[in-house]
Amino acid sequence: MRPTIVRMICVTLRSDDVLALARWLTEVLGLTAGHVSPGHAELFWGDGAVLLGPRTADDPWDTGRAVTYLVLDDPDSHHARVVAAGGDVVQELTDQDYGSREFAVRDAEGNRWSFGTYRPTAPGLRWDEPGILTM
Repeated sequence: MRPTIVRMICVTLRSDDVLALARWLTEVLGLTAGHVSPGHAELFWGDGAVLLGPRTADDPWDTGRAVTYLVLDDPDSHHARVVAAGGDVVQELTDQDYGSREFAVRDAEGNRWSFGTYRPTAPGLRWDEPGILTM
């Protein structure tokens, strides 16, 4: 029987130096490195992930607060549900150039909650199809 993951949560942080922070998180805290570059890093703790991106002056995501990314298979229906519930949408549904369909909302404390189809993959694992993670 193949292991399956229906939903996955990933923490996203902005950094002044993605490579240095990724190195510290792997070397000091023991996270496992996936893809790491100056513009993007994927670090894993079990089957959870921390995504790092560079801090820039005009970055709408650098709020000084947490940005949390949650993976789901159907962002369109979830977006409709969030809007109907009065969610404060800060990014409408967007097809990203890296293949994800995403939207984001702001909570009452200013944190961003982003939902999308992009699935970071830990070394040694692969997505055979949405919701099916195989070793």
